[in-house]
Amino acid sequence: MIGVKAPKSSLIYRTSNGRDLRYTEDVLPAMSNTNAYKTGSRWLLATDALESLFNALISLGYTVIGPTVRDSAIDYAPLKSIDALPRGWTEVQDAATYQIKKRDDNAYFGFSNGPGSWKKFLRPEEERLWRAKRSGDAFAIELGDVAETGQLAFFGVRACDLAAIAILDTVVGENQEYKTRRNGLFIVAINCSSAGGTCFCVSMKTGPQATSGFDLALTEVLNGDRHDFIIEVGSRKGADVIAALPVRPANASDLSLVESIIRGTAEQMGRTLDTNGLASAIGANLDHSHWDDVAERCLTCGNCTMVCPTCYCTTMEDRTDLDGDHTERWRVWDSCFSLDFTYAAGGSIRTSSRSRYRQWLSHKLSTWVDQFGTLGCVGCGRCVTWCPVGIDITKEAKAITSTEQPEVNHAQET
Repeated sequence: MIGVKAPKSSLIYRTSNGRDLRYTEDVLPAMSNTNAYKTGSRWLLATDALESLFNALISLGYTVIGPTVRDSAIDYAPLKSIDALPRGWTEVQDAATYQIKKRDDNAYFGFSNGPGSWKKFLRPEEERLWRAKRSGDAFAIELGDVAETGQLAFFGVRACDLAAIAILDTVVGENQEYKTRRNGLFIVAINCSSAGGTCFCVSMKTGPQATSGFDLALTEVLNGDRHDFIIEVGSRKGADVIAALPVRPANASDLSLVESIIRGTAEQMGRTLDTNGLASAIGANLDHSHWDDVAERCLTCGNCTMVCPTCYCTTMEDRTDLDGDHTERWRVWDSCFSLDFTYAAGGSIRTSSRSRYRQWLSHKLSTWVDQFGTLGCVGCGRCVTWCPVGIDITKEAKAITSTEQPEVNHAQET
């Protein structure tokens, strides 16, 4: 049952994909006109009833992934209960700085972004593609176990991360393992009520408001004694779920509050990046002297690529046992900061930190456009926060494009 401890009576509601849900009268609104819950409609959900949304997804068979406090950070993980959400917690972020602390209120989503992204659930750090075991003179081959993942529901996706998922759809969307996880994904977005110290989504036109790519979008309202959620329907799947929740239509005052919250968040951005002509400007400055300045600070640790929600590079590993009777092929995350990333006959192509950082930034902000028609950065700020030496992509891009240096130093490594 959804959202009640002592049900009175119940009925069956069939969703648009043919699945049956059983709801109690306690949480069931007037469902005779489900067309009222059309895409774009907005509804008010009391804070105490947020659990009904969480439980509805579980009842539909979804594994719910959401933010939670662990290892002194707010990260994403499978959740069994709404109590696992980081209620009353926030973050302090700046270049090479991250700390969580208690808030003065009980906001469920009063933070920006932690070190993890949703990428790790759609394209895991390690993924077994197949395994083979010797059986006499032959081998028995089994494919990977991606099907065991089941249907996923992302609970609390920021607008910048929605943009990142859309980019991954373009870049790796045809990958079968990715497609299996992506198909059937249910997304509950959350509009940001405060910006982090390294956020610059406004510059990248990816936030702070979720405008597409979600099934339901929440705005958490904390205004005096008021604490509730305004929910926007983004798809028919979302309409099916919200039709079973104890909601009422949002009024003009509610919508005005949402606009005020979004506007206030946009004004709090910790960083800015001028994207007008940025891709061509980066391409025209591949021999800028500032690359050397960055190289003196860069540790080539790859932290920026690990926390980035759009970096997608991987490598293959074959793992065998000592008897030679069993072997597995795994796909694992890789980074363009690794020497082995460009290893070819004779050694690595990019041996200097200058060339590797230049490859990362120029791909993210320039050549990504040539490949995929969009920038590869969504302005989440994770790379700035989690760089051990505080290298700031917004500052480096500005320095590199401030003055063109078209002369080529042929002695410089490519």
